[in-house]
Amino acid sequence: MRKALIPFTLLAAAPLLAQDKPAYPAPSEIAAAAPKANWTAIAASDLLVMDLAPAANGKPRRVVIQLMPPPFSQGWIGNIRKLAAAHWWDGLAVTRVQDNYVAQWGDPDGEDKARARKLPDGLAVVPESEFVERLTPIKPIKRSRSRKPEHLSRRLANDPYGHAFFGLGWPLGGKDFEMWPVHCYGMVGVGRNMSPDTGSGAELYTVIGHAPRHLDRNIALVGRVIEGIEHLSSLPRGTGPLGIYESRAEQVPIQSLRLGSEVPGLPAYEYLSTESESFAKYADARANRRDAFFIRPAGGADICNIPVPVRRAK
Repeated sequence: MRKALIPFTLLAAAPLLAQDKPAYPAPSEIAAAAPKANWTAIAASDLLVMDLAPAANGKPRRVVIQLMPPPFSQGWIGNIRKLAAAHWWDGLAVTRVQDNYVAQWGDPDGEDKARARKLPDGLAVVPESEFVERLTPIKPIKRSRSRKPEHLSRRLANDPYGHAFFGLGWPLGGKDFEMWPVHCYGMVGVGRNMSPDTGSGAELYTVIGHAPRHLDRNIALVGRVIEGIEHLSSLPRGTGPLGIYESRAEQVPIQSLRLGSEVPGLPAYEYLSTESESFAKYADARANRRDAFFIRPAGGADICNIPVPVRRAK
């Protein structure tokens, strides 16, 4: 009898379970429903606006980048502000697009000292120690694997690169009282030569493929593309080594690159605060998709698969 009752009970309950299955909102719906108080405004002065030459069909190609907040990468970001104020990038180009990796822009003649565009005076030389931010405990504490810095939030499971967090609106890694931004899709970094060179900020790139987390703590990250990533990720791949464009004809000209505070009519942008309850629900929904299309929740997600929502302010 027991063998007959078990499947019967399950079969009898199945219609009820299907009928009563709760409707879970998708991550995008959670973000859209977040109250205005959970969104943080991005100052126009913390934006870079890069206008590429129009596409073949004449459509404009604008890329909007949010610069990282303190304490991260401020030496390089100070240089970038000086370069943008000097309109240094105007007339330069996207010079490298490597499949599943990065799109990079700067001076096509940068490696030729005789032809390279002169950099503005007063740019900082930033030490390698600035690739990470060192945390100083306020008082002596017992070393613990579970401890995290007080101003970081939304800890994820450990990964091979250290602990993963969200804090200050950004995806971060951390270990042994250090923290650093991580190379997720759309993040913007500083090109450099061999160590001890750390780059000035004149050569920039954005991630257009799978997150190259091995670059964390080896290259400075200074921001993220918040609008227009498609204008970089869809560019033809370079045919030279590392995706270098081998001729001027292949390069994509930069018409202008300005701080957002210099751009008339620029929309206002905001991001979902990573310290908010709305973000906690959003992150959980990204890690455990329960909305109608999904059959089995994954039970977790890589930090780079939980992009912080950014939108034009209403």
